[in-house]
Amino acid sequence: MARIYRDEDYRPRPSRRGSRPRTKNRPKHDEAIEGLVTAVDRGRYRVVVADDTGDVRESHRAGAATSDVTAVRASHLRKDAVVPGDIVKLVGDTSGSKGSLARLVEITERRSLLRRSADDTDPTERVIVANVDVMGIVTATEDPEPSYGLIDRALTAAFDAGIAPLLIVTKTDLKSADDIIERFSQTGVEIVSSGLSPDGTLTDATVFDRLQGQISVLVGHSGVGKSTLMNALVPRAERATGHVNDVTGRGRHTSSSAICLRLDGGGWLVDTPGVRSFGLAHVDRDTLISAFPELVQATAECPRGCTHQADAPGCQLDAWVDAGNAGPGGVSRLESLRRLLPSTG
Repeated sequence: MARIYRDEDYRPRPSRRGSRPRTKNRPKHDEAIEGLVTAVDRGRYRVVVADDTGDVRESHRAGAATSDVTAVRASHLRKDAVVPGDIVKLVGDTSGSKGSLARLVEITERRSLLRRSADDTDPTERVIVANVDVMGIVTATEDPEPSYGLIDRALTAAFDAGIAPLLIVTKTDLKSADDIIERFSQTGVEIVSSGLSPDGTLTDATVFDRLQGQISVLVGHSGVGKSTLMNALVPRAERATGHVNDVTGRGRHTSSSAICLRLDGGGWLVDTPGVRSFGLAHVDRDTLISAFPELVQATAECPRGCTHQADAPGCQLDAWVDAGNAGPGGVSRLESLRRLLPSTG
């Protein structure tokens, strides 16, 4: 009896070439338009494109008219991280109309890339944000008390990425910022007050003026007032705010994802989730030392191969600090450097 074949009986012969692309010649996408990635959510990318045909980097800084486009990443970029701040190229439906979907086909060269690892032993890098000009390191004077270890780590990451650090001090109504200013007085790091009133409104435009026209990122422990500052700088942000736990002294994570928002008058501000650690496994030894500029000159007088620890024969750091050459915060900063050195290669 003849067999009756059905559709489900069909078995295609597997290709000997597997799933490799048919050609290595990728399309050039000459008609692709540039846009700024402002948010990433479950494989979808919110990209802002300029309404004119000018340079997207400059149009975003100047506050030119823009429109939002939703995009997905092309298959050849599936292993590449796309983060807020990236300037990307798009093809397909870039109208931004409801239900439209563009395709992200290229990540342009990055001017800077802020990274961190989960801890100092984890070689895996977490890319946080790209193309940033200024890193606003937010710390409170108390409630919670300043985490100098995190600040030093963030300063090191900024130095490694080529980003200008800006130390933003909050809750100065609870306690003076004098201790913070004294500790970093010889580092060259710019320090400003957040200018926030207890109800979360801006009383001083210093921070706003410093960030305007720049692409900036805010980092800091949970509970230091980072989201409150974000809401004051960008009222439409509506970032959730939380309180500090009375028992642990730590804040609650209120920002769950990084998001890039436009500042009035030009510039963009990236708010990141509060961090409890800032691993520096990706930073080498020389870069780490260079992030402590008030101590660098002393290390030049140390013996070759000096570990710069307290028991290192001939290390000049203690004498340098004792002589006051590193300023009032020299002792604390030297202790921080010595804690961080074992994390580098």
